[in-house]
Amino acid sequence: MKNLVAQIDQLLPQTQCGQCNYDGCLPYAEAIADGEAINRCPPGGVKTLNALADLLKRDAKPFLEEMISQEKLPATAYIRETECIGCTKCIQACPVDAILGGAKQLHTVLTQECTGCGLCVAPCPVDCIDIISLKTPAYQPKKTRQRFYARKQRLSEIKRQAVQQKKNEETNNQRTYIEAAIARSKAKKINTSVTA
Repeated sequence: MKNLVAQIDQLLPQTQCGQCNYDGCLPYAEAIADGEAINRCPPGGVKTLNALADLLKRDAKPFLEEMISQEKLPATAYIRETECIGCTKCIQACPVDAILGGAKQLHTVLTQECTGCGLCVAPCPVDCIDIISLKTPAYQPKKTRQRFYARKQRLSEIKRQAVQQKKNEETNNQRTYIEAAIARSKAKKINTSVTA
């Protein structure tokens, strides 16, 4: 089963766009291996549909017309930098870290890394991102897959560190509270013995 999932994942375009209603290409590959429909990848289009059908010995014909109407051309995002306000919302939305920039600085797209998924468009408050069609994809699927999982791992580590920091703060707050309670108790005992 694991080998089949890997084979299916290799056939998917690695746009990590979520148009299949899964959180990336690998989860969709796992679903396909479990019997999910093979026609949920508009960026992969007819080529991917036929490749999946061949691999899985399924009939692609019932899905061809629908896939042709949904098929998406290769694309890349383009930020009109003069309009960019540096909000970083597009950076946060990009599943493959293909956008460079920082808070209150101009952002730019690494065209060779961008999958054209379009996830950066909706969060942009000033609508300065265009999706430009290409003749062929500019990105390399294998490299994009690595970037996607490196990003997920980085975000997971940031979240883990934040949780740990919160736990440490709670522990420190408890310790401070207990130490203050002990100090009050000692002071009370000293005051009681002095007045007695």
